[in-house]
Amino acid sequence: MRILVVEDEVPLADAIARGLRREGMAVDVAYDGESGHEKSSVTRYDVVVLDRDLPGMSGDELCKEILVSGALTRVIMLTASAGIDDRVAGLSLGADDYLAKPFAFPELVARVRALARRATPATPPVLSARDVELDPARRTVSRGGVPIELTRKEFGVLEVLLAAKGSVVSSEELLERVWDENADPFTTTVRVTVMTLRKKLGEPGIIDTVVGSGYRVPTAGNGSTED
Repeated sequence: MRILVVEDEVPLADAIARGLRREGMAVDVAYDGESGHEKSSVTRYDVVVLDRDLPGMSGDELCKEILVSGALTRVIMLTASAGIDDRVAGLSLGADDYLAKPFAFPELVARVRALARRATPATPPVLSARDVELDPARRTVSRGGVPIELTRKEFGVLEVLLAAKGSVVSSEELLERVWDENADPFTTTVRVTVMTLRKKLGEPGIIDTVVGSGYRVPTAGNGSTED
């Protein structure tokens, strides 16, 4: 999943980003409202972790802009104000959730994951194809009941492909959904990651290459086009 953290306290923003990346998420960071608005305007994020008290363009304003854009992006607001009036005000602006500082990081992770599930069409709690099963919450993958160890990027690619339910996913979309803004759009990292993922998943292969279009994990009704 792709996350944007908008927080003007740089150490806190960076700490949140590091923690979410350890959880396997692709995370971009903006340290002010204007930068957050620019990033959210050009990239489709599943969730924006948004500080309400930003200088310049406030978190309230940015939340309204995200809502007006019609994006499926979900917003969780962070604030030092814990009063009920503040929470109600934040939610009334269109925020989907509200978390007062200081907060327990595991709670933030749980809330971000819950919001991300609402940002995209509903998917089963466990994704599967043939005898491969992926559990997003537990961060586990198995084939025929045998656990498979994947890197965070390999896990992310497989999760996106399985969630696509047989549809083709382009390399560009995989790069956007699994990597962050620092990824080189001309890199071969997607192709290399898919290659190593295929090796780890073993035979028979479940990831097809659709020449000129991208990759897919066929459902029962799809034919195979693997090269």
